[in-house]
Amino acid sequence: MDGLFEIPGAGQPARGAVPGQVPGSGSLGANTHASAPLAVRMRPRTIDELVGQQQLRATGSPLRRLIEGDQSMSLLLWGPPGTGKTTIAAIVSQQTSRRFVEVSAVSAGVKEVRAAIDGARAELVRTGEETVLFVDEVHRFSKAQQDALLPGVENRWVTLIAATTENPFFSVISPLLSRSLLLRLQSLTDDDVAEVIDQALVDERGLSGSTELDEDARDHLVRLAGGDARRALTYLEAAAGAAVSSGRESIDLVTAETAVDQAAVRYDRQGDQHYDVISAFIKSIRGSDPDAALHYLARMIEAGEDPRFIARRLVVHASEDIGLADPTALQAAVAAAQAVQLIGMPEARINLAQATIHLAIAPKSNAVIVAIDGALSDVRAGKIGQVPSHLRDAHYGGAKDLGHGKGYRYPHDEAFGVVEQQYLPDVLADASYYSPTSLGSEAGVKERWERVRRIVRGKA
Repeated sequence: MDGLFEIPGAGQPARGAVPGQVPGSGSLGANTHASAPLAVRMRPRTIDELVGQQQLRATGSPLRRLIEGDQSMSLLLWGPPGTGKTTIAAIVSQQTSRRFVEVSAVSAGVKEVRAAIDGARAELVRTGEETVLFVDEVHRFSKAQQDALLPGVENRWVTLIAATTENPFFSVISPLLSRSLLLRLQSLTDDDVAEVIDQALVDERGLSGSTELDEDARDHLVRLAGGDARRALTYLEAAAGAAVSSGRESIDLVTAETAVDQAAVRYDRQGDQHYDVISAFIKSIRGSDPDAALHYLARMIEAGEDPRFIARRLVVHASEDIGLADPTALQAAVAAAQAVQLIGMPEARINLAQATIHLAIAPKSNAVIVAIDGALSDVRAGKIGQVPSHLRDAHYGGAKDLGHGKGYRYPHDEAFGVVEQQYLPDVLADASYYSPTSLGSEAGVKERWERVRRIVRGKA
C-alpha cells in the first residue's frame, strides 16, 4: 500500500466510528499501541508534522484550505511510494473530524465501492457526519469500478481521496479526474528522510532517545530508503533492535548493514566518487561496453543516486556520442527518463538498464556536438553577418519594398526538393559544421548530405 504509512482496516465502511479514528486501527495519534511498528507510531498527526511536500503544506494551498476550512473537496494524490499519500488522507479525516473509510483497489470490487458510498450517504443523512473515502492504488480499478465512485463524488456524499503512483491522465477516467483536485507529490529528498529518522530517534512515540545512530549508519539508512519514509523507519527499527540485542547503545554502520542485510556502497554523492562513477559510466557507454556500463549503473542505484540524474546523463549522451549514427538512441534515453518520472524506483532500474544497453551497443558518432560547438564558436567570435535578404521575413507591410524575400527559391517547386541557394550570411558562406561519419545509420545521412550540400552550394 502506498503512502507514508499503511493504515489497517481497509475495505469496509465504518459504523459508528469515532471522528478522526481509522476503523480497525485505533487512534492516529499518540495512543497507538507501543507494539505497533515504528512507522505506524511515527505517523504524522497534522499537516505541519508531514515531512516534505512543502508545496502542499504552504499557507493558502488547496490541501491546507481543505483541512483548515473543513471544505468538501475530492483529491487525487499522485506520487511515488512513501511520499505521504495515505497519511494525507488520514490527516484530512482526523483534522476535519470526518469518518475515515478505506477501500483498496487491490482487493475491492464494485460491490465494496458501492457499499462504502451507501454507508457514507446513510451516515450523512442520519447524523450529518461526513466521510473521507480513501481509495489506495486507484489506477488498479477498472473503468466500471471508477464509475461507481462518481455518484458519491458528484453528490458529495463522500470526500474522496484517491492515491496513485501512475500518471492519472492515463489511468483515471476523465469524469473522475475532472471532479477531483489533482495534487502532485514529489519524492522525498535525502534531507527529508534524514529528518524523519532523526525525529523517530528522539520522539516519545519512537525510540525516545534510547538509541543513538552513528552518522555513517544514518547515511546508509537514508540511501537504502530511496526517498521512502516508511522504508527508512522500518530499517531504523530493525537496526535499533539489532543494536539492543547485541547490548549496544548506538547503531553503527556494521549493525545497520547486518540488520537490513545490505552492505553499504562506498559512494559519496557530493564527493569524488559521485563524479568518478558517473564518468566511468558514460565512458563505458561511449566505449561500447554494456557490461561495464551496467556495473557502474548498479553502483549508482545501490548507493541511492537520484535516478533522474542518471536519466539526464543518458539523454545527453544519446546526442553527444551517438547522434544520427542511431537516431533511436535519443528516443530510448528520453523514454527511460519519462519512465523514471512515471513509475519511480525500484522498477525504473529496468528502464535505465535497457537504455544503458541500447546506448552502449549503438554505433557512435560525435558529429552532432562537434557541429553545434563549431557553430557556437563562430558566433562567439563575432562571425554573424546579415541574414541574406531573400531569406528575410516578407509577410509584414512594406517588407517587399525593402527587398525582403526577393529571389527566394521555394525548394518544393523543384523535382527533388533541393535548390541551389545561399542560406548562410556572406561572412560564413563557405562554413561547414556538420561532418557526418560513416558509422551506423549516419552512413546513409552522410551519403545524402554530401549530394544535397553540393546542390545547395552550387558545386554539383
